[in-house]
Amino acid sequence: MSRKSVYFSRRDFMKTAGAVGIGSMLSPIESISNAQQGSNPNKSPKKVVPTRPFGKTGVDVSILSLGGAFHYSKLLLMKKALDMGVTYWDTAPGYGGGQSEVGIGKYFEKFPEDREKVFLVTKADTSDPSYMTKSLDKSLDRMNTSYIDLYFLHGIYNPYEADRKIKTWADDAKRQGKIRLFGFSTHTNMEECLLGAAKLGWIDGIMFTYNFRIMHTDKMKKAVDECHNAGIGLTAMKTQATGWGTSRGSLDDSEQAFLDQFRKKGLSTGQAKLKAVWDDNRIASICSYMTNMNALTENASAAMNNKTLSNRDKDYLKEYARKTAASYCTGCANVCEPVLDGSVPVSDVMRYLMYSRCYGELGRAKAAFNELPLEVRRRMANVDYRGAEGKCTQGMRIGRLMREAAIELA
Repeated sequence: MSRKSVYFSRRDFMKTAGAVGIGSMLSPIESISNAQQGSNPNKSPKKVVPTRPFGKTGVDVSILSLGGAFHYSKLLLMKKALDMGVTYWDTAPGYGGGQSEVGIGKYFEKFPEDREKVFLVTKADTSDPSYMTKSLDKSLDRMNTSYIDLYFLHGIYNPYEADRKIKTWADDAKRQGKIRLFGFSTHTNMEECLLGAAKLGWIDGIMFTYNFRIMHTDKMKKAVDECHNAGIGLTAMKTQATGWGTSRGSLDDSEQAFLDQFRKKGLSTGQAKLKAVWDDNRIASICSYMTNMNALTENASAAMNNKTLSNRDKDYLKEYARKTAASYCTGCANVCEPVLDGSVPVSDVMRYLMYSRCYGELGRAKAAFNELPLEVRRRMANVDYRGAEGKCTQGMRIGRLMREAAIELA
């Protein structure tokens, strides 16, 4: 079931882009390439995002995955992504206010021939098998497809949420042809989730937070290695790891100067962060939140070029991570939350603050925050967080951030 990177014809592209104008659809790299090649019939094939094996599943996926809210207004973005070789698409029923899967469905309705070119991923927000079946059937209907390439149990806290009942459900869904692969995503306690998955022996793929800040710890390196050896396909997310905890996402002059050194190599800081993760060949793909042409072009360009980070570059990133550690939550809820007797889901609230302060998605952050029980939201501002702060490996000011969240996201 190997799915190599593909692209549609110039004629199809011209028809698709006609409504908005060809100039707005082309990246700077492609525009230069087209000008240089002219009408030469012997020109070499257009460069596309390369692929890597997805674990031992027998599937090849693009090393860059299109993540985000695929509203039907993003059809041109999806077409351009596929043209550039970004064939791995990631969504979920709740993304985009529930419209993301609908948008993908509109795309496949308009371009049905493209379905087989896409490695399609969506997720279940529940671990109840009966509700998972309903959720999957709704996803299939919304996206105008008869199957999902990879189906995730979404946002787990420990690997044993994927229990025997879930395995039985996944096996049945595979036999019915509704899904081809099964796994989970995790933002929290990632190392424990990966280590447990390697022992389970039946997980096909995992999407997890992985970036220049957390990839160098001994426990994370061991977890990734064990999953890789077990043949599990690994997708990294949250790779930008922007510090936001104390400065609301802004950088001071010294931090900006520190990161600007990558411009000497012709890389933006965002591209450098992607390169740091791609340098780990155990990672099959990076799921990047790309909702506009500029983000897609910048990330795809980084995936296609041959520039690599030097050891000095990697040391710069490590030092930057060390200096700004107190502004970034690594999701280790098993460290801080037990001190609070589970009274506040610190890791989740930190992630909601990230949506607001880094992604600029206050609405999404508020919607997620307000799904927390009312009694939890009410007591957040009055909890004594000193014990949790003492346990935090990043030195974060947890109390201050929880109180800010109670106001900012209410």
